[in-house]
Amino acid sequence: MTEEHHNQAGERIAKFLARAGVASRREAEKLIEQGIVTVDGVTLTTPAFKVTPDMDIRVDGTRIGKPDATRLWRFHKPDGLVTTHKDPQGRATVFDALQGKLPRVISIGRLDLTTEGLLLLTNSGDLARRLELPSTGWTRRYRLRAYGRIRQSDLDSLTKGVEIDGVQYGPIRAHLDQTQGGNQWITMSINEGKNREIRNVCRHLGLQVNRLIRTAYGPFQLGKLAKGAFEEIPGKQMKEQLGRKICDEVGL
Repeated sequence: MTEEHHNQAGERIAKFLARAGVASRREAEKLIEQGIVTVDGVTLTTPAFKVTPDMDIRVDGTRIGKPDATRLWRFHKPDGLVTTHKDPQGRATVFDALQGKLPRVISIGRLDLTTEGLLLLTNSGDLARRLELPSTGWTRRYRLRAYGRIRQSDLDSLTKGVEIDGVQYGPIRAHLDQTQGGNQWITMSINEGKNREIRNVCRHLGLQVNRLIRTAYGPFQLGKLAKGAFEEIPGKQMKEQLGRKICDEVGL
């Protein structure tokens, strides 16, 4: 077999690896660039190469099997875990906490070390990439506790978006739920989820966030899921919540 004489009926290697939960398509392309992806013993040099499940597909020597059916889990991430597979600083990761309990999964988006709450996990790189896109337009809802004083009218001003240190944040819906001593409990809904968006916006308003909990990501809710617990979303419910357009795009 040569790269010039491959099976036109298969699917691109990058997509195959994404569906197999190895990495996102973009990350799969980097693995190919590193020269560690082989098919039937041949080292690949292009992500456009097409494969079929019966081929001997390996990443760094490890055989990659036929992609499993797409699955999705809700996980209640506790404070103190980083959302990465390997942390250069040696901190505990979400994936360390779940090792041996779930098949190989990747997260849909990330939560900061000190942020708690709903984190969606999937075995499909394609689904993760699709749901992270800003164009998906899914609302991320948070409940937060912040030190400082604020009025509802100040929070209402965020509906027009705000620019902070040259970064433009989109419209934010925020509601002042209750005051507890010097702290305020606030519910915030955002659609982009830029890096540290809520903490930065609150600092801009003179508030210091000391607890941040994500309660919803699109149609998926944290609900009463216990801290550190995970629960698979049944296939039928997953497809209903994702909608036909997304299902068609990721081959569900």
